Amino acid sequence: MIIRPLHNDEKPPFDLLLLADPSLEVVNSYIGRGHCFVAVRNGHIIGVYVLIDTRPQTVELVNIAVSPQEQGKGIGKKLVFHAIETAQSMGYKTIEVGTGNSSISQLALYQKCGFRIVGIDKDYFINHYQDAIYENGIQCRDMIRLSKHLF
Repeated sequence: MIIRPLHNDEKPPFDLLLLADPSLEVVNSYIGRGHCFVAVRNGHIIGVYVLIDTRPQTVELVNIAVSPQEQGKGIGKKLVFHAIETAQSMGYKTIEVGTGNSSISQLALYQKCGFRIVGIDKDYFINHYQDAIYENGIQCRDMIRLSKHLF
């Protein structure tokens, strides 16, 4: 598997991006202004992440997804670490990520990768998404914000 930038002539892998963010409108709002990276194995895109500039010296990991048949194999963790290394190489001092309160495995993953919880945007998913989102039998209501300082 290799992780590389999405080429200018390639279409973003919306099937994967929509796994992590179910709103095409929201995905379209950041995909054009972000840095999209893909994980490729045997010529097929099996993972994706997107970094966007947010504030001076700060980048946000706004989408990370792995195809369902490839989940549970450590690819998500490799993508997160690649995003961290990429952010460092681009000169950022901080990388941030947000995930839903119901995204239990994602919360664990980010913390295992060195992110710390820094805040909660209450009712974020209620206010920004038309349809209710449920994961793990829990309604996704709040955005849990995490951050990692890059040295």
